[in-house]
Amino acid sequence: MHALSAIGRFEGLEHHFGLRVYFEDTDLTGVVYHANYLRYMERARSDMLLAAGVDQRTTFESGEGAYALRSVRLDYRAPARLGEELIVVSRLVSMRAAAVVIQQRVMRGETIVATGEVEAAFVSPAGRPRRQPAQWVAAFEPLLWKGN
Repeated sequence: MHALSAIGRFEGLEHHFGLRVYFEDTDLTGVVYHANYLRYMERARSDMLLAAGVDQRTTFESGEGAYALRSVRLDYRAPARLGEELIVVSRLVSMRAAAVVIQQRVMRGETIVATGEVEAAFVSPAGRPRRQPAQWVAAFEPLLWKGN
């Protein structure tokens, strides 16, 4: 078994994750189906964590716990269409002992297609909130967004 590597990359404190809109992502009109933005953002967040050195799978399999989404906000700004190239830009804006808040925007060039924010809580295998692993906190501290 080999370790996974991130597909996206950090540019400063922001993680950039590229993707293309495929037929399966669209509705009858060729516009991205609304729920697929959540999928795009989830992939980008997972890739961001991987690029930061956070191994979610090993932590879960060791019995420490995993992230569970506590809240999700999603705002649509412009339609994305079949064949377009998009970039999901993610940044860590808040960190507490047992949770992180990540803001994201889906971009088509300079156009913002959608924005979102998630709060992910670290929970034990029994589903109870618990402190994030120390190595995760250490990996996140230098990535914490301090801008507006």
